[in-house]
Amino acid sequence: MGISSTAPGHSGLSRIKLFLALSRTTHGLLDMATPAFAALLWLGKFPEPGIVLLGLLTTFAGYTAVYALNDVIGYRQDKEKIEKSLLLERNDLDAVWVRHPMAQELLSFRAGLMWALGWSAVAAVGAYLLNPVCLLIFLAGCFLEALYCLLLKITHHRVLISGGVKTSGAVAAVFAVDPHPNVHFLIVLFLLFFFWEIGGQNVPNDWSDLDEDLELNVRTVPVRFGPERSLTIILISLFVTLALTVIIFAFSLASFQWPYVLLAIVASCALLLQPAWKLYRRRKPSDAMALFNKASLYPLSMLIVVLAKVVIDSV
Repeated sequence: MGISSTAPGHSGLSRIKLFLALSRTTHGLLDMATPAFAALLWLGKFPEPGIVLLGLLTTFAGYTAVYALNDVIGYRQDKEKIEKSLLLERNDLDAVWVRHPMAQELLSFRAGLMWALGWSAVAAVGAYLLNPVCLLIFLAGCFLEALYCLLLKITHHRVLISGGVKTSGAVAAVFAVDPHPNVHFLIVLFLLFFFWEIGGQNVPNDWSDLDEDLELNVRTVPVRFGPERSLTIILISLFVTLALTVIIFAFSLASFQWPYVLLAIVASCALLLQPAWKLYRRRKPSDAMALFNKASLYPLSMLIVVLAKVVIDSV
């Protein structure tokens, strides 16, 4: 997988960082907490060690592939941003190293494509070994991610597709540890991360990019409804997320006592509602980005709560 000749100075560790930037690995590692939380919450205990190891590899490969796929499919749009000098530096988790390295010609398109396909293959094999249903969910997630990118300038309703993509990892993880999970648990799990994605990730990210998206004629919720109504959508989505956070603990095969649920509520308020309310009061793009960054920690905080329960019970 070669790097474009326009970036001859990149080699070794620097080259690896470009591929990791393509896959937004910092954000991807945080996202790995989502399937781990879902699986542990449902079982209430650790799966077999082999399932854990294979699951971690498959999850890493899946997120690495899907994030890279986003840049592969959105290559032309990202190039357009650069040509119009709209690829700005931002303090978000998706730009820890560099934003869109292919569009900036730091990586060749062929290198990025091979990277995405390679990790997709690893994820597909791992998903099949865990449960063929997991493979179907992964393929559906890739298709939805591609559709989400292709609808960039067509409809703001693609936000619903984004919600579906973010839930796929959690749902697949449950099937990886139990071939016959409770349907009601899966529904609540789907809705939980669907509303978290809309209120804590997608709309805040697009809210901070509003001027850029207007210039590029991109269709997003803030472009369609404006900042004010978008803030209302954010708050409603996150209040629903909080409610579902409480509800989902009741479906676990383990018994989560009220202290654990209370910890989950406190974490949700600190990472979701508090920054959302700050954005609602101040209406600043920097506050939208702060909400995005804090909300990205929500799955990890939920995983920590569940891990505390599982570890204490196993002692």
